[in-house]
Amino acid sequence: MKNIVLIGMPGSGKSTVGVVLAKRLGMNFVDVDLIIQQREGALLQTILDERGAEAFLEVEADAVCSLSCSHSVIAPGGSAVLLERAGLYLKSLGTVVYLNIPVEALASRLANLASRGVPIAPGQTIADLYEYRRPFYERYADLTIDTAGKSLEETCAAVMDALSFS
Repeated sequence: MKNIVLIGMPGSGKSTVGVVLAKRLGMNFVDVDLIIQQREGALLQTILDERGAEAFLEVEADAVCSLSCSHSVIAPGGSAVLLERAGLYLKSLGTVVYLNIPVEALASRLANLASRGVPIAPGQTIADLYEYRRPFYERYADLTIDTAGKSLEETCAAVMDALSFS
């Protein structure tokens, strides 16, 4: 079986849903943010602070394009699809599932945005970030799961149903 790749905004549940899906499906789980931190020897926010957003996106794309796995649930960072080479590579790895969360729900989940390692321009709001990124997520997604009002269990079930694992 190929991989399942979860994309979406920071706070959309990629890592949380990914771990549960991997357990339920007997697959491996790959968190690209952790790979970046191991490769770079620094936290995501430190990379952003010291090198800037453009360099961060390149580091993220390099980490994505270094993946060589199968039978895995992959959770890349929320900005992984912003560079075409990373977005296309993720699509080549398997089925890409966009976890779409309403912008209103993001505000409560992203209280720590300034320390989360999220490339965001000064003065840019979560709503601005969402509107900018949404077309990228839609471009690379094979499936979209709306997570509005869904619990973790319901979101996992929706992903599994969409992938015909139920």
